Amino acid sequence: MMKQWSEIIRNVTMLSQLGLSLITPVLICLAVCWLIVSKTGAGGWVYIPGFFFGLGGSGTVAYKFYLSINRQQKKENKKKKNKVSFNRHL
Repeated sequence: MMKQWSEIIRNVTMLSQLGLSLITPVLICLAVCWLIVSKTGAGGWVYIPGFFFGLGGSGTVAYKFYLSINRQQKKENKKKKNKVSFNRHL
């Protein structure tokens, strides 16, 4: 019972950390754009490239997360393949 709860808590923690990791680059880029606009008086168009740079950073985080999940699944598949089975179904 406790093992199930620890696995649930681990998955929820990973999900919340992933969400923060995805939104942080966008928020940082938009904050930098706000500073540029407020301090230098640049036009509002600065937010457009800032938003796309933030999306690029979030895309990089998502891609790295995808690669780590694939690596983890390959390790689990190797463990499953090493099991000896005497009953084969075709």
